[in-house]
Amino acid sequence: MEPLNIMIVDDSSITVKKLSKALEELGHTVVQVARSGREAVEQYDRVNPDLVTMDITMPGMNGIEATRQICSQYKDALIIMVTSHGQEQMVMDAIAAGSRGYIIKPFESKKLEESIKKVIERYG
Repeated sequence: MEPLNIMIVDDSSITVKKLSKALEELGHTVVQVARSGREAVEQYDRVNPDLVTMDITMPGMNGIEATRQICSQYKDALIIMVTSHGQEQMVMDAIAAGSRGYIIKPFESKKLEESIKKVIERYG
């Protein structure tokens, strides 16, 4: 798989650090970190990432609404939701909004890699 430019959208510094480390170890580049859904929507056009990892639960605009707004403007946007156990309905809402996949926190690098590969193979 080719290295990707990835935007991480998450309000948790710990999750951002773990995702950044895992993505960089997989050969990808984190080109932007957004701390809210609104920030992700505002920065998407400027950053033009190959892929976005999007937390669902964030203050202000949540990840589902941010996904909906990004995907309505950018039909080819590739967004993977990052979610906690027990948020199955939110994952379904996120997929309806345009998300291409999801990973469950806490995640393992192998699962992250598999999710990215599946999304790239199917939609990339």
